[in-house]
Amino acid sequence: MTRINRVIPVFLALFLALPSVSSIAASKEAGRVESAGEVLSKIMEIPESAIPPSLLADARGIALVPGVIKIGFVVGGQYGRGVLVVRRKDGAWSNPVFISLTSGSIGWQIGAESTDFVLVFKTPRSIEGIMKGKYTLGADAGVAAGPVGRVAKASTDIELKAEIYSYSRSRGLFAGISLEGSSLQVDDKSNDAYYGKEDVRPSEILSGKEVKTPASAEKLMKTLEKVAPAAAK
Repeated sequence: MTRINRVIPVFLALFLALPSVSSIAASKEAGRVESAGEVLSKIMEIPESAIPPSLLADARGIALVPGVIKIGFVVGGQYGRGVLVVRRKDGAWSNPVFISLTSGSIGWQIGAESTDFVLVFKTPRSIEGIMKGKYTLGADAGVAAGPVGRVAKASTDIELKAEIYSYSRSRGLFAGISLEGSSLQVDDKSNDAYYGKEDVRPSEILSGKEVKTPASAEKLMKTLEKVAPAAAK
C-alpha cells in the first residue's frame, strides 16, 4: 500500500467524525434559546425591579432577544436574534419561534456591552403581524417603555393601553425602554435549523402539533410557566 493510500482512510475517518453543518447550526440556536431563558430568569429574580406579574399574566406573547450588539462605530443601530413565544388558547406557552430585531440608535456609547431586550405583547394582532413579515414597532403597533415592579404603573400610559411593552437589560440593570422604530421579523433559517425541518412554518411551531419541543427549550418553558402563568378566569 502506498503512503497516499494509507493517508486517505485517515482523512476519510476524520471527515466522517466532523459534525454536520445542520447539527452545528442547531447547536447554535439551542444556545440562543437557553440564553433567552436565562435572561427571563435574571429579570424576574428581584420582584421590585421585574416585569409586573399582572402584565405577564395577561401577555399574549413574549419576545426575548439576548445579546443585542451595536452595528457601526459612532452612529448606527442594533441587531440581534432571539425567540418569540406565544400563549395558546389553553394558556400554555408555545414552542419558541426564532426572530430578529433591528433598531436605530437608542443611546448606546462606543464600547458599550451588549444589551438584552424583552418585549411583552398584549394583543394577538401584533404577533400575527410579525408572522406575516417585517413588523415595525410604533408604526404597525403601539409600543411603550414597560413598567417595573409588583405594583408599577406606567407614568405615560396609566392604563397600560399600548400593544407592546419593551424592556432592556445591560450590565445587570433592567428598565423599561422605548423601542419605537425597531423592526421584528421571523428568522426562517434558524427555525429550520433548530427544528430540523426544511421550510417549517411559524404556525407549525406555535401549534406544537407538527414539531416537538426540543430538550434545549424545556428550561425556558418551565421558566415561563413559573413567572408567567395564565391569568385566572
